[in-house]
This record gives sequence, structure tokens and C-alpha cells, in this order.
Amino acid sequence: MGERGGSAAPSARCDGSGVPDPYGDRALLTSVMTRGYDAVPHQDRERLRRYLEAVVAARQAPVHTTVAFNTVYFGYDLGGDGYGGSPLRLDDFPVVTFGEYAPVLPVGAMVCVATGSDPLYAEIVYREGAHSEVGSFGDVPAWVSGAPAGAEGPGRRGNSAAPLRRELLVPDLDAFGPALSLSPAQLHRLRMRRRWINGDGHVVVDVCYPSRDAARCDDLTSYANHLLTTARAQLLSPFVPVSLAELVGETHDEDLRVGLLGLLDTVRGVLDSSDALRTWGHYAMTRTYLAACWRDAGPLGGDDLRSLAAAVEHAAIPVRRRYGLTSPVTVYTAVGPRLRGFPGATEALRGVDYAAAVCRANVALADVVQRDSDQGLFENGSRIALDDAFEGGGVWRSHHPGDTEIPGDPLIPVGRGWMSTTTAPPEPEPAAELDPVDLPLADDAALGPSELLRSDEDGIVWRSPLRLAHLIGGWFPLHPYVARELRRSHGRCPTTCLELAHSGEVSDRNEVVQNVTAELGDETGRLTGVGWPHDFFPGLMLELRWLSGGTVIHVATARLDEPVQVGDRVIGHCFDPSVLTREDAPGSDRHGDTAAGLGPRKLVMRTVRRCGLLTLDGHALLDRSGLPRAVYGRRPVRSQAAALESAVVELLAERLLEPAFGSRDAWGQPHFPARSGETTIPLIGYRPARQRVIRPWGGTGLDDGRLRGVQFVPGHLRRLLPGCSPSEVQRAAFREHCRRLGKADGWELPDGYTFVTDYTRGC
Repeated sequence: MGERGGSAAPSARCDGSGVPDPYGDRALLTSVMTRGYDAVPHQDRERLRRYLEAVVAARQAPVHTTVAFNTVYFGYDLGGDGYGGSPLRLDDFPVVTFGEYAPVLPVGAMVCVATGSDPLYAEIVYREGAHSEVGSFGDVPAWVSGAPAGAEGPGRRGNSAAPLRRELLVPDLDAFGPALSLSPAQLHRLRMRRRWINGDGHVVVDVCYPSRDAARCDDLTSYANHLLTTARAQLLSPFVPVSLAELVGETHDEDLRVGLLGLLDTVRGVLDSSDALRTWGHYAMTRTYLAACWRDAGPLGGDDLRSLAAAVEHAAIPVRRRYGLTSPVTVYTAVGPRLRGFPGATEALRGVDYAAAVCRANVALADVVQRDSDQGLFENGSRIALDDAFEGGGVWRSHHPGDTEIPGDPLIPVGRGWMSTTTAPPEPEPAAELDPVDLPLADDAALGPSELLRSDEDGIVWRSPLRLAHLIGGWFPLHPYVARELRRSHGRCPTTCLELAHSGEVSDRNEVVQNVTAELGDETGRLTGVGWPHDFFPGLMLELRWLSGGTVIHVATARLDEPVQVGDRVIGHCFDPSVLTREDAPGSDRHGDTAAGLGPRKLVMRTVRRCGLLTLDGHALLDRSGLPRAVYGRRPVRSQAAALESAVVELLAERLLEPAFGSRDAWGQPHFPARSGETTIPLIGYRPARQRVIRPWGGTGLDDGRLRGVQFVPGHLRRLLPGCSPSEVQRAAFREHCRRLGKADGWELPDGYTFVTDYTRGC
């Protein structure tokens, strides 16, 4: 039986309960969702909400934001097959081995657990710290609560640049449906052997983080990093309901990352806004489930939860002494190990039930703190607060007497245990008269990296942004492959011909073809003596091509569909927004780079752009309180600080800068967006470009009444009814779709699916 069409939108198809299907006629994810929850129309939010509420109700474990994203992006079937009903490629999953070192495996990672026989496919649905010094009944040394990855003891962070941390991962072994699940007998044997999973069906691994910054990433950023690196083939698979590359319209890493984080923000916003769900951090549970747990009289039911809350509330109350005053007492309790001490809890903490028990215990403690205390201060004099949201399922701090401490939000973990063992550096003395500091540029490896596009027998093609140092010095780095081949065939210092093609612009003949020198070292090389055209700027994206055996380097630029304005500069060519923000700041041009002689307004703009936290789209955000020190290197005199503050107020009023809020961690490092458990701080932000809206039909007008309410729907897979098959037209359209995603020869449609080409529809 043939399947007609695919270029127009059929009526929406849901399952029997009226819940939308990720592989249905109308994709659940839309292009606008890549811009975050606030940008999504109400109707699309509601469709996604109905599906995610059904997912949370159907799954046994609490559903993390990243797992919720997986269900809609990779096509989780609510009929019982889970991901087994979607054509995912299991070979794309990373392999994890119990008790060994592992890469970062965030919640949401789909993995293959190595066993002695058949591989075990699972989705990581929960993750927590499994520090060896956390006691079997939840007792925690103070320094462990809030400690960074790699910490070796009280106040000792450790010296490794790639810190290790022991973590407990809870895999959902039934996520891929009955066909890939173990029988109860098989699972029991694996648990008893304790070689591939432990006795509770969990995986304990020593995670090796690539850097300290990576260890401090929040859950959503960590998962985005995982999908864009380790699980990249899975993310860009053409077999998902609708590909991220289709939603974003690009395959460049920076565009994919921004779009992916936008989708994760949309999913989180939908979960948080649901009246049927309750969230603990990123984990969502139904309110019906939580109410049933409170009524349950069995192990870890309502009675045990009330007992846990009472134990935490009274943990720090000192024993009365006959003589003398009692000293302050602080007790740290980890929820996960503490739950194991309840009678009959062993079976209730196996598999994904452990994640459910920990999350509902934390919800119960949070409810008691919010209901029965004044910002964590109870009538018995104890102050109770969540101190660490990750270690041991959550570490709660009980302190007596609590009225001696400054109150704060008791549900924002601040890591007081770890901070109590560290000493802050002394504040430097203010300076007299200071000159502005010439701020250094970001490291080349971290900003505007080179991207290899092709390397074969015909030659090498790569892409890289022009940097300020290249403009000032008249040079440009060669790709290592090109430097190696030139050195092998022409020596260490050959004369090379540089041919420039500036798309859409008329260039001087001497700029179009230049004879330059290639300086070739052992591992690197660069072109020197380059005369860059007068309209080249920092951040301009260059595509370079070297043909095998020759000495000619072709350099080309690419035009944007429409120009954008960044500050006073109108840009009509592709550029790297991060480099532009950093290196096209006031005081920087091809003639030099200095802050000398700049007024307060330009000093503020230069400092925000040079020192601010930089996003992939070129936004820069700076801690407002740290601006004077960043400008002058030390604390300025009062008149200088006042002039800077006045300039900030003017720039904010003119919307050349924007106010924002971030957070600061226990080590003084600022973050944006604000992280849960960290101190909120005001930021000032630089927005690089005046955004424009590009309609799918090519127009840019925002007030065209004929087109208002029309929405672009990207191409996507759709599940067919039994007995149906796709047309040849749709098979060909899917092969072309795969080629756009990078598969040169395309792929064939999986059985039971068709491909719906992109179209526009009314909202």
C-alpha cells in the first residue's frame, strides 16, 4: 500500500490516549524551540507538555530534563517499547565498565554496559557522587559537602588538571523495550556476580574530567557537551524524529550548541510549568505518585519519610550537660546512604527505584523545611539547609544553634562544609592613581579555532577566523597538515602565492594576488608579509584551500544572506561572533591595541568585551562589582570608580549594555546562567548584534500581515500505520536529507517510517 505526499501537513496523529507521538504527523520539536522556552508559542508548549507528562507518568524513575529531552528527540514509545520502537543505532553508544575509569557520563547518556556475555543497553537516568568517606548511615565529613572534583581532604583541592570523582550511575535497563531487556533471572545473576553492575543494579565508576571547569558544569551544559562530542553520531542521526541540524538550519558546532541548549531550556520550562508534575532540581515526578508514596505504610513510605525529616531536624541538637555551656554542633547527612538504614529498604533501593526514593526523600525534606521553619530555622533552635545537591543523593546540613548564622534560602546548596575548611585570600589594598590595564586577548586555542573541512589526495581545505594579531602583524597560521606537506616538498621557508577572493567586494589588484613567505617549523607554520584588505576585520571567517603539490593558497570569504549590525560596524560576510566581540573592542584596530586615551564609556565597553564570560554567539557578561578592578588591575580611587559607574548607567540606559544576573561559586568563579545553589550576582552584558528574523520563504519583514502566524516545519520522520510504505519520492527525499546531514551517499528509510519534507503551516 503506497504512502502519498509528505510535502504538506497531514492531520496530527496521536496514540489512543490523545498524547502526541514524536514520530507522529506533526513533529513535537519545532525550530522556534531552539531559542528557549520563552520564545515558544503556547500551542506548541501544550503539545510538548501533554507528551512529557505522559512520559513522566509512564517511567518508573524520576525523569531528568535531559532524559525528557531524549524521549522527544530520540522518539520514546509510550506503548511499552521505549526507545526500542525507534531506529536508533546501538553501535553509536559509548561502552562503560563497572569499577573502571570512565569519561563524563551525564544523566541522559545512552550507554552499553560491558558484560561477560551480551551487551547491556541502558539510559543513565540518575547520577550522584559516591565519595568513599560518606558513611553507611549517611554521616558525612564536613569537607566532603560541596567539595570540588578531585579534592583530597579538608581545604585540599588536589593538583590534577584532570580531576577524578567516584560516581554512582543508575541505568534504566528497560529503556529500550522488552527485546533488549534482561529477564529477572539474568538480571539477578549479574547482580550476584557484581562484576558488571553492583548488587543494586547500579554502576560505580571513577569519572575522569578533562578539566576543572568541566567538573563544575551544570547538568544541561554537561549533557550538551556529551551529545556534541561522545554521542555526536547519535545526535546528528537522520533516524531521529527531527534532526537538530534541521531545526537549527546549520551543522556548525556553535550553531548546534546554541540550538541544543535552547531545546533543553524549552524542555525544562515545560516540566517546571506543568501543574501535574513536581520537580526536584532537574528531576520530575507526578504529584499523584508523590501523594501515593506519602500514604504508603511500607518501607520508605510516609512513616519513614517523616522519620527521616525528624532525624535531620534533631541531628545537631547537643546532649544536655550538667555543667558548662555546650559548643555549636554541625552534622551533615547524605540522603542516599541514610535511606539504606530503614528496615526493609534493601529491595526498595534497587534499580531505578533508588533514584525515585532519593528524589522523593529530598522533596519531603524540602517540604518540611519550607512548612515548619523560618528560612531553615526550626523552633528547637536548629537550622537545616541543603548543602550539597550531588554527593550521596544530597547532603543536608543541621546546625545548632542556628540563630547565630546569617539566614539564606535553605534549598540553595552553598557547600558550607567545604568552605569551612578553606581560607579566602586577603583583599588587596586600594591603589592611588592608576592607568587602565591593556587587557590580554583570549588564548588562540580557546577562541576561534581552526576547522578542517577536507583532507584528501586533491588537497586540504580548512576554515578559520581572522584574528586581530593577524591584522596587526600581517600574518596567518597554516593548518598543520599544510605546513607539513609544504615543508616536505619545498623546504622550511618557501615563497608562496596567496590569492584572495572577497565575495561581493572589489579589491585592489595588489591585494588579490600576493607573494608571501611561508615560515615552517617542525609542527606549525604561518604565512608572513600578508597585506590584508582595508575592510577585513577581526572575526571575519576565511576559507583556505591548498592544492596538493602546489605553493598557492586560495583564501575566500562568504557573504551573509543579509547584513547585520554589530556596534558601529555593518557586516555583510560570515564571521565568528566570539572573536569579533573580543578583538573588535574600542582601542583595537589594525594599527594597534591599547586602552590608553579611552574615556570611561569606551573603557567599560572594552573591558566587558575583553573580560566578560563569552557565549558562542558573542555575548559577553561581566560581574558588575568586578568592573573597576578589571579596568585598572587593582581597586581604583573613588573618582575613577564613580566615573565608571556613571558610564555603566548611561550605557544601560541607551541599551548598549544590558543588565543580567548570574551566580558565583565557592571558588569565586562567576557563571551564567545562574547555577542552583550559588550566590546570585548582578552582571552587565554586551549584546553583539541586532537580531533579525529570517522567514523560511526568504523575507525579513516583521509586519507582513499576509504571513503573520505562518510557521516553518522542518523535514522529519513519521511512523507509518501497519501495512503502509513510503513512496519513492519520499525515499529520495530522505536520502537527500541524509546528504545534508553529512552522509554523502545517504541512507535508506528505516522500515515502518516515511519522511515528511519541510513545509509551512498556520499556527
